[in-house]
Amino acid sequence: MLTATQLDFDQLHRLRSGAVLASADRAVFRITGPGALDCIQGLWTNDLLQAEDGAFTYGALLTPKGMIIADGWSLRTGDDLTLVLPAATREAVELNFRRSLPPRLATASELSSAITMLLLLGDGALERWPVLPLGRLPAPGGVMQGDHLEGSYLAAVPPMGPFAALLLGSPGTMAGIGGVLESAGMVRGGVVDVEGSRIMAGWPALGAEIDERTLPQEVRFDEHAGVSYTKGCYTGQETVARLHFRGHANRQLRGIRWHGARPSDEVISAGDRAVGRVGSLLSLPDRTLGLGVVRRELGPGDRITAGGARAEITELPFTTADLEG
Repeated sequence: MLTATQLDFDQLHRLRSGAVLASADRAVFRITGPGALDCIQGLWTNDLLQAEDGAFTYGALLTPKGMIIADGWSLRTGDDLTLVLPAATREAVELNFRRSLPPRLATASELSSAITMLLLLGDGALERWPVLPLGRLPAPGGVMQGDHLEGSYLAAVPPMGPFAALLLGSPGTMAGIGGVLESAGMVRGGVVDVEGSRIMAGWPALGAEIDERTLPQEVRFDEHAGVSYTKGCYTGQETVARLHFRGHANRQLRGIRWHGARPSDEVISAGDRAVGRVGSLLSLPDRTLGLGVVRRELGPGDRITAGGARAEITELPFTTADLEG
């Protein structure tokens, strides 16, 4: 399904060089128990054991055939895990855990209704994080547990990603932290900021670039360090490993830049042949960019027709020339 986001010049500028604070709707699961790490290690594409305590990693849950059920982030604190996944996957993930987690070893608690998530966006976001009273943020790829007001919170900084940092806590705690961050100069944003940041970073989304037939390597999981090829077995590993060691993905996620007219649908063609589909559009005042899954033989600089309009394949993430040139 094609998703569309529109940014004006001010919104684009604050995501490029400013500091934005935005809420985001996600499914949040807390996995606890004596076998929590080992059980999720057998379901998650990334290596949670090697990541050690305090690690923040990208990964996914897969079907036995290697298709993505949910992609998202793992926050490890001690021997417990917090998984942050797309809100639309909540029921599918709950079913997966009921089938896969032995109750004596691991329990999955769905915390979305009790947890508020804040995203820090923009190239200047981390510079606006106040040392006091919140403490220092962790290094990239790390998780910090801190206290503020009457509750505790988790903060995580990705080594790469569509946001600068992620914060999780009770609604009251997050309201307090949000006030502190606004007083430090961060600007409140919304869904368009979250989506705009994602698209500019070249990050896939469920329902846009990811559907029930998508394999991790087709949507830049290798580039995003979202798959381990050295860990032990996990659900869907056979397909993922075979593709990595013996073949290649026939499709890949690419950036698209349109010349003039905005696309009217999601079909991508080269000549008279359909070669893919557009997943996400980012409409700027003077140009249109997007993300699409296309045949692997198409690379940066290739001319295509996308949504009935002339366009060009570009590298990801989008560069300054793509966004402002």
